[in-house]
Amino acid sequence: MREPSERPVRVLCWSERTEPVRVYPQGINGAVVQGLQEAGGFETRVARLDDPEQGLSEEALGSTDVLVWFSHLKHRDVADANVERIVNHIKECGMGYIALHSSIGAKPFHIVLDHRGSISGWREDGCPSVVSVCQPDHPIAQGLDRTFVIPQEEMYAEPFGITPPDELVLISSFGQGEVLRSGCCWYPGNGRVFYFQPGHEAYPVYFQREIKLVLANACRWAAARTGGAGNRSEG
Repeated sequence: MREPSERPVRVLCWSERTEPVRVYPQGINGAVVQGLQEAGGFETRVARLDDPEQGLSEEALGSTDVLVWFSHLKHRDVADANVERIVNHIKECGMGYIALHSSIGAKPFHIVLDHRGSISGWREDGCPSVVSVCQPDHPIAQGLDRTFVIPQEEMYAEPFGITPPDELVLISSFGQGEVLRSGCCWYPGNGRVFYFQPGHEAYPVYFQREIKLVLANACRWAAARTGGAGNRSEG
């Protein structure tokens, strides 16, 4: 297991890099890195689908406390051997894993939690979404108002085909009354997994202050640098 220490949290930000360059010139993984660097306390690296070994070698994962993952169109292109390696590092070695937005379709997200991750519907209308904090005392919610608005977002709707979260931190609501459990925590094996719904690639969501704050908090939580549920907080 990865033991907490005084060193920075080592975060590997991975993307398939199909997101539009006009919105994310350095990719969504680059935008996440920017936010973490602003927050401080992180050692960040980026990887992408077309890197050698898809950026997911044993060496890369072995030096990672938290893997932040964005995929959208190429879920199936991630090699099964790499998926198996990721799941092992989460469950056995205690690596954190943060799945972003359309990563509900990512193979590691499905396998590590044994669920489909399906939603009942989606709508790319660019309308606002309202994010509500369910657990204001949770480490991932620290510094957030009880609600905040994302000016442009893609709608995702319940029912959401996920294993019931161990902790529900955030819920999002959308313009026609839809809702989604948008900030969910699990503790598979020795690891920690967080799913965060906001972040459609067509809109500059990852540059918003609240989104950067959630992701910095989530990386600390996923690396077991903050408390959690019961003895799981021991990391």
